Amino acid sequence: MLALRLARGAHPLVQTRRLLVAVAAAGVGFLLLCTLGYAVGHPERSSASVLRLLWCVLPLAATVQFAVAVARTDPSTRPRPGLSAIGLGPARLTAIAAASTAVACTLGSMVALLFYLHLRGDITGLPFDGAAADLLAADQPIPLAAALTLLAVVPVVAATAAGLALRPRTAPAAPEGAEKPVPSGLPWGVALVAVGLAVETYAGRGGGAGLPLPGRFDGNPAGVLAGWVLTAAGLAMVGPGLVHGCGRLLQSVRPGAARLLAGRVLMDESRRIGRPLGVVSAVLSGTLAAAALDDAGTGPGAFGPLSGLGAALILACTTATLLTAALESKQSRAHTTEALLRIGAPPAVLRSAALMRAGVLLAVFLPLTWAVAELAALPLTG
Repeated sequence: MLALRLARGAHPLVQTRRLLVAVAAAGVGFLLLCTLGYAVGHPERSSASVLRLLWCVLPLAATVQFAVAVARTDPSTRPRPGLSAIGLGPARLTAIAAASTAVACTLGSMVALLFYLHLRGDITGLPFDGAAADLLAADQPIPLAAALTLLAVVPVVAATAAGLALRPRTAPAAPEGAEKPVPSGLPWGVALVAVGLAVETYAGRGGGAGLPLPGRFDGNPAGVLAGWVLTAAGLAMVGPGLVHGCGRLLQSVRPGAARLLAGRVLMDESRRIGRPLGVVSAVLSGTLAAAALDDAGTGPGAFGPLSGLGAALILACTTATLLTAALESKQSRAHTTEALLRIGAPPAVLRSAALMRAGVLLAVFLPLTWAVAELAALPLTG
């Protein structure tokens, strides 16, 4: 009840972020129900149904990542002086954050169920009722227990991930202004990217078992998707190290005040924005590679509606996660910004530092994204 009261009294922007989490959860829930419908309508294709279910893991992971990012920026779950006296300590606030995440995702799952039943024709009296009856196996009854289990996956996983991400830390926080350690995942991330590209190359040239994704995207071997997952994990590990390096680069060769400030912020926030930035780079590189395959005529053809929904969910959730992480970074250094303004720092310097940060990140990550996309598509178009 406390989580619901805090949710009702939140700022409209906070409510909008929670609503976006519910929309993403609805999309994933609909994909899971469509996979269930395919399994019910094609009992002889059990392996294809399992692979379709595995495909849903990617949008599920993107949605959970977005839900955790929204929970981290929720002001109602941020520790404040005096809350412990009324029983709202760090552990209770973590539980509230997990409950709020579960409520938003549960709302999305229920919307997905209603929309699924509506397209099957089980709910009538509205436009487009039964419009996808053939695709969703409307002639077969839905296993209620299986449907509810699938719909519970997103709320349970998202709430658990939010609770683990926001759990109270036992170690004392580093003093303000202390030098943070350099991210250590850069060499491992590079190795993972190389392994992922090698797996994609081998799978693309060697053929193998097809991966029947929802819709009409049925032609690529399963190893290509496995290689892309390894590449995405590698880019997520590489991200913090690259952002930290960009900060050092900005501060090199007799920097001015704006470059010093921009570089210091990038170094301090390298872990917070580096991983989401690496994931977005991986998603964009996969999108560019798929577009290159389609232009070359060697791809599997046009995306089906469900494949397109899954791809759109992944792209939207990862982008929203990056923007939310940037907002969290801005909130975390708000007191520093206020202090700089109080001592007379010109606002133009702060704006110039922000533009420098954005410019150097684009200059590094855009070529990296293009290079990974080209390397991923090269063995499949040759």
